[in-house]
Parts: sequence; C-alpha cells; structure tokens
Amino acid sequence: MNTEDYEYRGLIAQTWDLLRGDYSAWPDRLFYRAIIEQRSGPALDVGCGTGRLLLDYLAAGFDVDGVDNSPEMLAICRTKAEALGIDIEGRLHKQSMESMALGRQYATILVPSLTFQLLTDVALAERAMARFYNQLAPNGMLVVSFNSKLWTGKQTPTQLQWSNWQKVAESPRSGDGVIVRRWTRERYDHRQQLQYEENRYEVALDGIVLHTELHARSPSVRWYSQSQGVACFERAGFVNLRTTSGDSFDPAAADETRFKISGVR
Repeated sequence: MNTEDYEYRGLIAQTWDLLRGDYSAWPDRLFYRAIIEQRSGPALDVGCGTGRLLLDYLAAGFDVDGVDNSPEMLAICRTKAEALGIDIEGRLHKQSMESMALGRQYATILVPSLTFQLLTDVALAERAMARFYNQLAPNGMLVVSFNSKLWTGKQTPTQLQWSNWQKVAESPRSGDGVIVRRWTRERYDHRQQLQYEENRYEVALDGIVLHTELHARSPSVRWYSQSQGVACFERAGFVNLRTTSGDSFDPAAADETRFKISGVR
C-alpha cells in the first residue's frame, strides 16, 4: 500500500493534462515569464506538476528548475520532456514546499496555480514561506498566486454543506476511444477559510463505465484575503511587497479575489 502523503496520484495525475486541454494560452504563462526575464537568473517553479510552465520556459532557453511532491506528476513531466527533446537532467526535485531544501539559490521562485493554498495547515504554510525565503538568492523575488473566493457565483455557500456532484470536465483519450470524466463536489468552512473537496474520476467506453476512482482531501484548500497573504510574506521577512490583479502587473483593487503577491528577500 502506498502511504506517501501526496494528492496528485492515480487518475488525477494521469488525466491532468487531458482534462485541461490546450493551456498554452493561459494568461499566467506570460506573466511569470516576464518576471523571470526581469529578474535575470535561475528560477524555481514550485508545484511544477507535469511541466505546464516549466517545459515551456526551458524550451525558450531559461534556467528553470521544478519541484513537486508527486512522483507520478514528475514522471509524466519527464516523459513529456523526452518527447520534446528538452533536457531536464537534474532539474526536477521531489520535495514538499514546507521541507524544501535544494542545492542552489534562485533569483525568482514562482508558486502558481494556487499551489501554496494546498497547505491547509497554517504552521506548514509558515514553514513553506520560510523555505522559500531561504531558497532565494539575496534580492531574489517570490511570487505567489492567491484566490480568496473559491466558489462560483455570487451566493455564498451554506456553512459546511456539500454541493451536488457536478461534471466539471470530460475528454476523449487519444487512440482508444475511451472517455475520461471528472465529477466534483465541495463544501466550505467559512470560519476557518477551508474548502473540502471530493473528486470522482470515470473511465468509460461506449457508454459503460470501466473504472472509477474517488479522491478526497479534507480539507483541500485554504483561502486568504489580500491582507492575510501580505502578512504571510511579512512574517517570513520579505520586503517591497506588491499585490497585483489576476495575471497582470496592475495593482489589485481592494475587493479583488484573484491576485498575486510578490516580495523580495
């Protein structure tokens, strides 16, 4: 039995790319690339997964490493790199954010896709921020993606009440006619700022479900207000803090729910 504590395993890992389709136009790609160019030096992609950003930046000639706690996602990243002819020897590291200890320091550390918010334990989040700080070279920059509203729609969900199951993604798998689906349901603890989520993955052929996997992580995500995110940076010792809107360099409005925070060591 596999007892390693990491979330992205099984069908979550195997279908991550498939169920997200073409993510080459996701706007954060250009945002983070611009920061790497501005900072001039090695960069680290935290939660690099299957290489959504990492492989693109390496193909463009940037000096970027990746770290992730899922060996399955990293294995997929290696396979993709080999197919693309990208050399990733020594660049991928299987470590957790809160215990990360790599052999070099970076000019830029990127934490995209709400990866930091997967640390639902406040103490672990604080330890991760300290690790980020120590892993940066002097004057290095940390950039973290945040979302303070994890549900869709204007109505706030009822405290700790499960939503109905919803199909959030479906895609044919290349070559065998199989359809892969992801269903999800969630509930929210507004007092503790925690999301609980269950995901059901289905593999179907000709309308018959051949295989199902249920993945539950309770809680799954912690959300932060802008001021709470800034406080995390300040407690770790970061200075010159900026809070920007969405995937832009514009200052975030006070009521912005999708934002990024950057700080300098």
